[in-house]
Parts: sequence; structure tokens; C-alpha cells
Amino acid sequence: MSSHPSRRCVLTGAGALLAAASLPVPALASSKWFDGATADNGFSYRRTNFKVIKPHLQRQMVKYYSEEPAGTVVIDTRNHYLYWIWENNTALRYGVGVGRDGFKWYGRAQIKRKALWPRWVPPPDMLKRQPDLPRLVQGGAPNNPLGPRALYLYNDSGGDTGYRLHGTLEPWSIGSDVSSGCIRMFPEDIVDLYQRCPMGTRVLVLEHLGAGSGPGSRKG
Repeated sequence: MSSHPSRRCVLTGAGALLAAASLPVPALASSKWFDGATADNGFSYRRTNFKVIKPHLQRQMVKYYSEEPAGTVVIDTRNHYLYWIWENNTALRYGVGVGRDGFKWYGRAQIKRKALWPRWVPPPDMLKRQPDLPRLVQGGAPNNPLGPRALYLYNDSGGDTGYRLHGTLEPWSIGSDVSSGCIRMFPEDIVDLYQRCPMGTRVLVLEHLGAGSGPGSRKG
């Protein structure tokens, strides 16, 4: 798995991130996409208003046939689903947002780091593209694009791929190709998945994304 798009867990662009930081709280709170706030480990996140979320993107148990063992995470970016493999050909399915064109990736990895309310530091290559981005966003800050949890993906050699499974400030983006390679989830869903996945959990991003589609393509 390539690590070229390292740490690309940002919102679609600097404008979206800075807009989220600058919007007044009442405006955010009144959005149809949110339904109050939930306290969590000393911070809080805006609850998703699942009444406006398409049913197929909401967390649910489904029939799913896979050769992967129970407890594996399988990501189908074509259909914007993440599966946590259960027993007896079933899985817990989550809706996700995935990498846009040029930032898609596939292959195998392991969760080797987990973080509660992770801080976000944009890498140098991202700052070159988007110089208006903040240099550091502390965990729990209202404009932190990672949300309440992050699961960090490492390759089989132990190297950090730069890819994450994390929350989002933009629930409307779930079900779309919008990220810079990372897999974004509803805050409630990343909290749920965080609890289910121990260190060492295997992750498979399905190969149908295709090699050679962009800088995030698999190298071998």
C-alpha cells in the first residue's frame, strides 16, 4: 500500500475547514444535519441527525459474504460502505466517505494506533497546496476534521501508511468521494468502531478501486 498521500485526512479544501471554524455556534447548531451534542471524554461532538441521513448509510447488520475472518474491517469504497465482519456471513455495515479522484487507494493494513480526540497536523505537502490551513488543530477543537476518534493504518512492514479511519465535521459528505484518501465516518460510527477494533485489527480496502488511478495507488 502506498503512503504517498501521507496524513491526508483533511476536509475537501481549506475553505471548508476554515468555514467550519468560523461559523457561529448557533448557525451550526441549527443545521438540519445535527441534533444537539454529546459529551465524550471531556469534549463534545455534534450528534448526527439521522432523520436526514439516507437509510442505507446508517449503521446496520447485513448479510455479507467474505473470506475474511470475523473482526476484520473491509472497506468497499465503490459503494461507500465499511464492514466489520461478524460471524455466519453477516457484518455490521457503516456508511463512509472516501477518497476523491486521484487519492483513492486499496490494499491491506493493520490498525496499530488508536486515538481519543486526536489532534490534527497537516503535513508539509498539504500546506503547500493549501497554505491557509492551520498548522495544528488540537483534539476536541470544533474545527478538528478528525472528530472524536481516529484509527491509524500501518502496512505489514510496520510503516505508517498515512491513512486513517476517523470522524467528520460534515455528515452530508458520507456516501461521497470527498476526502484526500482517508475514510471518514459519522462521529457516532467512528466511536462505535473504535470500541470494536483492538490493536492489530486487519483492514482490507477492496481491490476493485484499481491500480494506477492516482498517487494513492498500490505499488505492490
